[in-house]
Amino acid sequence: MSVSGWTVGVGAAVGVGLAAMGVTMLVTRRMPAATARTFRDVRAAGLYHLLFGLALLILVVGLYLPGSAASAISGGLAVALVAVAVVRFRPRGRRSSPGDEDPEDGEGR
Repeated sequence: MSVSGWTVGVGAAVGVGLAAMGVTMLVTRRMPAATARTFRDVRAAGLYHLLFGLALLILVVGLYLPGSAASAISGGLAVALVAVAVVRFRPRGRRSSPGDEDPEDGEGR
């Protein structure tokens, strides 16, 4: 298999993984700790990962569609999905509640 074939295969695997992670977060309403520190809520994190995964899969599938118009349309759709994910569901960090301690405030030293 050529290098480009491996690249497409890895891209498809990452796309499936991201989409599966997003669906899992949306269904279970739970997310990993690192993701929880980055996103405000589970819905935003799940949709962000789902949209990025679907965009990557659409881009990979578009490489194998016949005709240049199909590839261009799939590329445009993938870019649109990423744009929605970045603009609407981007990581913004958690809102701190009054009881949360900030380790950067200098206390405890």
